[in-house]
Amino acid sequence: MTQKNLHPSIKEFKEFVREHPGIIKEVRNNGDKWQDYYEKWVLLGEDDPSWEKYKKTGTSTSKTSDSTNTESKKDKQEIMNQMMKMVENVDLNKVEGHITQLNGAITNIQSLIGQFKEAKKQFPSKKNNERSPSPFNINRD
Repeated sequence: MTQKNLHPSIKEFKEFVREHPGIIKEVRNNGDKWQDYYEKWVLLGEDDPSWEKYKKTGTSTSKTSDSTNTESKKDKQEIMNQMMKMVENVDLNKVEGHITQLNGAITNIQSLIGQFKEAKKQFPSKKNNERSPSPFNINRD
């Protein structure tokens, strides 16, 4: 779809996003959907205070330690949010099923090892220095 065919409200939203580059960063980092931000923009409008955190910060490249700490906290919050999303998507029934299968496999391995130990007790192996007579030693002196 070209720029000419876009609905006017979508064009306005795109301009709004250009003025608030933090939205782009958040969508890319968190995997959020543009639709959510568009709906929020339609409902709240451009002047809502919640958009302030996404605005351009200026052209200066030097940052103070406070802004660095704030960004570090935001990064940690983003990571925690991502972790929570991953945990929410985990199907606990599948995890429980896999754990049950793993437990059964471990039980089977333990049983097999026990059988080998019993067999070893019943049929001890000969030591290396005790040789069995060779069947080909019939006519040797």
